[in-house]
Amino acid sequence: MRSHPALIERLDQDSGHRHDLKEWLKRRLADPADVPHFDGRIMMTPEDCANATPAAVLVPLVARPEGLQVLLTRRTDHLSDHAGQISFPGGRVESQDASEVVTALRETEEEIGLPRHQIHLLGTLREYFIPTGYRVIPVVGWIEPPFQLNIDPFEVAEVFEVPLAYFFNPARHILQQDVKDGRMRQYYAIPWQQHNIWGATAGILVDLYQVLSDDQG
Repeated sequence: MRSHPALIERLDQDSGHRHDLKEWLKRRLADPADVPHFDGRIMMTPEDCANATPAAVLVPLVARPEGLQVLLTRRTDHLSDHAGQISFPGGRVESQDASEVVTALRETEEEIGLPRHQIHLLGTLREYFIPTGYRVIPVVGWIEPPFQLNIDPFEVAEVFEVPLAYFFNPARHILQQDVKDGRMRQYYAIPWQQHNIWGATAGILVDLYQVLSDDQG
């Protein structure tokens, strides 16, 4: 894979062209090309996949004057699942949730206090399986500042933003391999400042890159 200067320039468009950018993102997410997709299924059996717990995350794109930013969280260290990891707001689908989109919006409101009425839905990415037993639907949302966050300190240790264009250099998409509990793992990692963005979060960002960079028209 290679970087796409024209795509990065589009993502960094000034505010006068933001409507066009938003509509282009909607079109690309609604009709993705058949591009490669990497997730945890390579480490899961068919039974594991069939029994995976439905979940959803929000991929929040913040429309800053300097360009689109991805809002990310760092989970607190005491959580039972994915403690201390960089993640998107989200969680498992609850019985009262009418859809995965509702799950992503509800979890975002609960974790970081971002009201759902401030999130403009752009579409969804392909489902992403996590070997720990989750089937995740990534919901992509557009957020216009200003907004006020109210972070749940039990779940979230930190919230920060990264320029979306940063993730669109495939040289930063590092495919790593290790062994945990006797099983081989493969996953993407993307370094950012003092953070190591890895696992499902990095994989979803790579998938977003692949879907958007396949067609710049």
